[in-house]
Amino acid sequence: MFGFRQITGDFRSAFEKLVAYAASGGSLIISSAAQLITFAVLARSLGVHEFSLFVGITAICSVALHLCGLGAMESLVRRVARDPSTYPTMFGHNLILTAITGVILVAAGAIVLPFLFKLSDNPVLNALLIGAMLVTNIVLVRLIVLTEQTFIGRSEFGTANKVVVGFAVARTIAAVLACLVFGVSTTSEWVIWQFLCHVLVAVVCFRTLLRLGPPEFRIVREEIMNGIYFCVPFILRAARQNVDLMVLSLVSTPEIVSSYSVARRMIESSYLSVEALNRLMYPGSAKASAEGLHHIVERVKRVLIAATAISIAASIAVFIIAPLLPYLFGHDYVSLVSFVRQLSWVVILLAIWSVAVEALGAAGNHAYRGTVMSLGSLFGCAVTAWATWYAPPEGTIISFYVIEFLMVVASWLVLVHAIRKSRVSSAGTHVLKGAQP
Repeated sequence: MFGFRQITGDFRSAFEKLVAYAASGGSLIISSAAQLITFAVLARSLGVHEFSLFVGITAICSVALHLCGLGAMESLVRRVARDPSTYPTMFGHNLILTAITGVILVAAGAIVLPFLFKLSDNPVLNALLIGAMLVTNIVLVRLIVLTEQTFIGRSEFGTANKVVVGFAVARTIAAVLACLVFGVSTTSEWVIWQFLCHVLVAVVCFRTLLRLGPPEFRIVREEIMNGIYFCVPFILRAARQNVDLMVLSLVSTPEIVSSYSVARRMIESSYLSVEALNRLMYPGSAKASAEGLHHIVERVKRVLIAATAISIAASIAVFIIAPLLPYLFGHDYVSLVSFVRQLSWVVILLAIWSVAVEALGAAGNHAYRGTVMSLGSLFGCAVTAWATWYAPPEGTIISFYVIEFLMVVASWLVLVHAIRKSRVSSAGTHVLKGAQP
């Protein structure tokens, strides 16, 4: 009888996890599809010059986004997952750091970027438009993502999924209305629509967060370094993800640059199926590793098997659908299909090393995690820039695989070392406790 109950309980637990993953993965897939539609609408409507202008500023914002808040969101997810009563403090901690860093980043960008990009012939209007783009893509996006991460930390994945899907759909609706209904054809016009859309979504998200209780405005000092360790690798990774486009724009044709950028977007979208698994498992891993990283070894093995299987399926799917992409983005993207097919298998390597770094992060080993990702990104920037300059675009694609393979090796070696260290530390603690009278 006991065995039957145990089997039934295990089956129910596995089924619940499967349903949760399906919901999480489904929300990210819907979000990815909506973003892809938005991307296609803007690419067709703005034209090559205006769209490249928009992508250039957005690329810079994507780097700054990871600096905004100094990685405080991860601290919120980890701490709230372990103790929900810490939410008011961690919410306030996030708001303070987001406000301070957001003001600095927007101000710096509004001063510097007008010298690099021109959205209007009027210098004042140009600065205001660029400032609006910075507020939109840094501060407002950070607040919206904070809402999603808060509910992930509370294991309320249904609400988190609604935030992800709602945000993506809102942007798609804004793009369709702006470009296809009202005839927006310049970046300066789209900036206004994008800003209003993000303000609306951010207000809804903030009101949703306030239902969980008011924030306690206090800096949690011990989490500052953890946040920095968490965000710096993503800043460097964002820089690495854009260096290939920057060098390609100097040494290759506009068609190659455009096709490659769309291919990169497709690879990022296909990785979302693995990201759905990681975001689902992170809170549970944070709880299970509270007493040490070695407590989640079996859990990490199961996640690795699942992530590898999911990434293989995603790579095959992207390879198969690649010939259909010119119908969505336009037949001017001559190299698009070949680029997508050449890059499609890199998702498998991304999935394998992401499991290792997510395990390190969930256990609070951000120094190890940050070192691996930071050094990988710095090395990746140098190799990608050289390979792209030396043999574009073949060198760019080869460098992609070389770097991701080295990330697999480095991340798993560090994780194994951290697990051994955790076991030794735990054994030493038990010995000391046993020696006490």
